[in-house]
Amino acid sequence: MPDILVECRNLGRELSPSGQFLLRGVSFGVVPGEVLAIVGPSGAGKSTLLRLVNRLDEPTEGTVFFHGRDYRELAPDALRRVIGMVMQRAYLFPGTIADNIVFGPRQRGETMAAAQIEALLAEVGLEDYASRDALTLSGGEAQRVAITRALANEPEVLLLDEPTSALDEASRGSVERLLERLIRERHLTCLWVTHSPEQARAMADRVLVVEAGRMKALGTPDEVLLKRVEAADV
Repeated sequence: MPDILVECRNLGRELSPSGQFLLRGVSFGVVPGEVLAIVGPSGAGKSTLLRLVNRLDEPTEGTVFFHGRDYRELAPDALRRVIGMVMQRAYLFPGTIADNIVFGPRQRGETMAAAQIEALLAEVGLEDYASRDALTLSGGEAQRVAITRALANEPEVLLLDEPTSALDEASRGSVERLLERLIRERHLTCLWVTHSPEQARAMADRVLVVEAGRMKALGTPDEVLLKRVEAADV
């Protein structure tokens, strides 16, 4: 059994001063190379969970362990280099696509050669795009650049917050197939928030169900999604 790469223990976040909990008591572990789909209704706490794992928000209870180490011992910027994140919408920086891709490595004093940038772009189907203006891209192209920017940091874990939901149907299928290939070829460890049971079934090794800020189920796609369908039919 591989060692657990990311482990959440009783993870939660409370809004102050209202005392409202966005998430409470969530515990699970993910092993290297595993894809965990996180499903549940809107407002259930799925995106909050990803933001806590990435330390874009801080937990008010519990913690996350990365390689068995409490992640609060790591600087947030260092953590985000090894736990990358792709949002629902691609928020690109002004400048060229190359400027966006080199941003992360540059922050830690590393220089990416032009050949490295081109190789990454070729991997996501954007050959010869390096010099293009990042703010003139289509939605699907921009999301591919956002994925490339995350991969440039060579993350050990990739957090995907509904990365295809804001795209048109054609782009959605294209980006989903891209992610499926990248996950398989790079043996990526992923936490993937999705509203789509079909996407969860196709992409995930296990499925975590979150409802009203609490963890409701965790298991294989067939176990968890079949139970949800049966419950809905009752």
